[in-house]
Amino acid sequence: MSRDEIPDTRQTLDANGTTYHYYSLPKAAEALGNIDRLPMTLKILLENQLRFSDADSVSREDLQALVDWQQQGSSDREIGYRPARVLMQDFTGVPGVVDLASMRAAVEALGEDPARINPLSPVDLVIDHSVMVDKFGNPSAFKDNVAIEMERNRERYEFLRWGQDAFDNFRVVPPGTGICHQVNLEYLGKTVWTKEEDGKIFAYPDTLVGTDSHTTMINGLGVLGWGVGGIEAEAAMLGQPVSMLIPEVVGFKLTGKLKEGITATDLVLTVTQMLRNRGVVGKFVEFYGDGLADLPLADRATIANMAPEYGATCGFFPVDEETLSYLRLTGRDDDVIALVEAYCKMQGLWREPGHEPIFSDTLHLDMSEVEASLAGPKRPQDRVALKDMKATFEKLMEEGDQGKQPHSEEKGKLFSEGGQTAVGVHDSYEHHDSQHVEYDGESFKLNPGAVVIAAITSCTNTSNPSVMMAAGLLARNALARGLKTKPWVKTSLAPGSKVVTEYLEAGGVSDDLDALGFNLVGYGCTTCIGNSGPLPPPIEKAVEDGDITVASVLSGNRNFEGRIHPLVKTNWLASPPLVVAYALAGNVRLDLSSEPLGEDKDGKPVYLKDIWPSQADIANAVEQVKTSMFRSEYAEVFEGDATWKALKVPQSKVYQWSEGSTYIQHPPFFEGMGRHPDPIEDVKDANILAILGDSVTTDHISPAGSIKPDSPAGRYLQERGIKPVDFNSYGSRRGNHEVMMRGTFANVRIQNEMLDGVVGGETRHVPTGEQMAIYDAAMKYQEKETPLVVVAGKEYGTGSSRDWAAKGTRLLGVRAVIAESYERIHRSNLIGMGVVPLQFPEGEDRKTLGLTGDETISIEGLDALTPGGKVKVTVNGDKGEKKLEALCRIDTANELEYYRHGGILHYVLRKMIGTA
Repeated sequence: MSRDEIPDTRQTLDANGTTYHYYSLPKAAEALGNIDRLPMTLKILLENQLRFSDADSVSREDLQALVDWQQQGSSDREIGYRPARVLMQDFTGVPGVVDLASMRAAVEALGEDPARINPLSPVDLVIDHSVMVDKFGNPSAFKDNVAIEMERNRERYEFLRWGQDAFDNFRVVPPGTGICHQVNLEYLGKTVWTKEEDGKIFAYPDTLVGTDSHTTMINGLGVLGWGVGGIEAEAAMLGQPVSMLIPEVVGFKLTGKLKEGITATDLVLTVTQMLRNRGVVGKFVEFYGDGLADLPLADRATIANMAPEYGATCGFFPVDEETLSYLRLTGRDDDVIALVEAYCKMQGLWREPGHEPIFSDTLHLDMSEVEASLAGPKRPQDRVALKDMKATFEKLMEEGDQGKQPHSEEKGKLFSEGGQTAVGVHDSYEHHDSQHVEYDGESFKLNPGAVVIAAITSCTNTSNPSVMMAAGLLARNALARGLKTKPWVKTSLAPGSKVVTEYLEAGGVSDDLDALGFNLVGYGCTTCIGNSGPLPPPIEKAVEDGDITVASVLSGNRNFEGRIHPLVKTNWLASPPLVVAYALAGNVRLDLSSEPLGEDKDGKPVYLKDIWPSQADIANAVEQVKTSMFRSEYAEVFEGDATWKALKVPQSKVYQWSEGSTYIQHPPFFEGMGRHPDPIEDVKDANILAILGDSVTTDHISPAGSIKPDSPAGRYLQERGIKPVDFNSYGSRRGNHEVMMRGTFANVRIQNEMLDGVVGGETRHVPTGEQMAIYDAAMKYQEKETPLVVVAGKEYGTGSSRDWAAKGTRLLGVRAVIAESYERIHRSNLIGMGVVPLQFPEGEDRKTLGLTGDETISIEGLDALTPGGKVKVTVNGDKGEKKLEALCRIDTANELEYYRHGGILHYVLRKMIGTA
């Protein structure tokens, strides 16, 4: 296919006195066909294909397939998509930079110039995942937590500073600045990106991939972006296209307005439930309808943020006047705003009233029907109306008391009105006696349902001034009525940017939040990613002694089991004002729609409705948010404080690894790597490392949260002189493969069906019959050079884009995963690490096969794989031999090439030195 057969669509436009060159979509339509009703997201993909159209990566058929998508609302064509930039956070960013450093070492070992390994696209890394809530409820909490963070993470931060200096196109936003998605929304994102080439300024849609699944938040600003695994993001920044099938696009029509007292959080929990029930995994969701005209951009960003929770690749909002207003509010340059308006209107990327694109499927929500809600106890899509919270928790307790677990159908009705259930994960909400506690000068009983963590946290809601101001106003009203936080509640406030602190102070509510214990604890993700820190020792002891089912309430987006705190079995997502309300109530076994939060100084009951701020009061408070706040806080966003600036930074092209470091180690991924890939060998007589159930998340697979002293990772650190108090979290040690591989499949809530009733990262070592940690068993298998497989149920790899879920799997010696279905990012990551994802044929699964874990599994045909092809799987066990044809979930030719090379980074490295 020659370049001449692709239409030349280059045009120019003027905005604010500057001439920009661009690839015209209307001009392309003249040659390819009408695109007026093509979804906005696919128009952006079409522009991307036009801009990179050449004989190697884009053909006219690729362009035509996007236009012809309108005929059926789907396509089976694979395209190579090149985002404008890459966004990282430090948990995923550190191993990303470790991989780049390791690639440089590998290139040097092959006798090539290591500087050839360098990002080709702009990369921003925001340090936001490391701060923990060690100190809380006092004015010095922020200062103390930052000091602890810097001390714990000095090695990692020195390494990132090295990367900032060593690599081109790589910027680091220092700790204590904000959450990457909120910084992206408020500062980094431009909606329309520009680049100078040959003296010309080219304009094109701002697009990105990020190493965090909530990268989708930027979709609220009309920027197409989504989360990918760290390894895939590294390939993108090294110039490789993101291989993808042209997706189905689900249209979500919004009409009406939210009622008085209903928040954006309530809206997003409703949207999440609706989309999960419809089934949008691997699809784009695009919001449309005249309800968008009255939907603030912060609310759009809240909905877009939770695309991973409703399962979509992204949740996109088109550009309109509200987009421009937000760009102005947040201090973007006039030139940027003028270009966004001119470009989007010229390209047909501007939302017009009444416009309804063609979609694969549609849903509709009248926002006036949304009611106050939470989600839990362990999945973000399991919405529970506020009025039903008490009954829901009582039902959980009842199931626990009866000593049985609800069936999938019952759970669906109880929690999500349908959908998959995590039957492969531990469920226990048993009723135990209350415990008497003496703490902080007070004496009280800790009861089942006690709220032990109340956290205003996460990018999802702290980017939204309306819900943040509502929380502050509710705190003010509560204090006026004499209410106070219950003594067993660990309270925290972790905004996504410093701007939030400014406007809470301007609104006069900071002191009120402080008075209820919601003091600033840090600018970072904190509780939402498991960095909730320890509970006060007397509270922890009471929970453990009584095995009490307690609760957390957080304004985050994730509440998977074992994520928030190992001792907290039920975790509830809620709006910031509801977080404050539950801190006052102290227990989730209340119906806050009808029962009092507490009593005032006169002994009269105070109800939630008595202190809930009016919409007018919230609107007045939001008026305090000014452009000057954004401009002042982001003026020196890359500078950092004195401690950051004083870090020692080694100056070298190739990183000098330290054997004594427990944070940064040279990973073995490229050991013995040659210039060309070795042939792929079939898997013969593999043992099963684990048999897992449905909805096993990357939180269950990947090391996350705290490190237990008696775990393999804990033992490793103690052997190197690290005391448990200084373990830090798994996330902070992602740059050390020795820690991470020991923590893979080590989640306290994971359940391996090879062991009856055992919860946690254990397995049976088949040759000896001995029960042991999954890591220890894997090492025994490696000693004998025995290959391994993992068997799983539906929706394997749900959740965050944790590349260590795949990296750890590979380092444990797992050659293949066989599951009933996969979620998008983890499937891609497995391939990126050289692990083949296979899917059971229809009608077969671990149960129909009667797998116990004692079987051996052989896989034939790996050397002759084709995208979406079949492979022969032979299962041998006591019941004889069973043969089946599994579907290979290597879906595209690019993915197959990555797998053939042993992983995506091996392929990129060989390509950069000219041998691939």
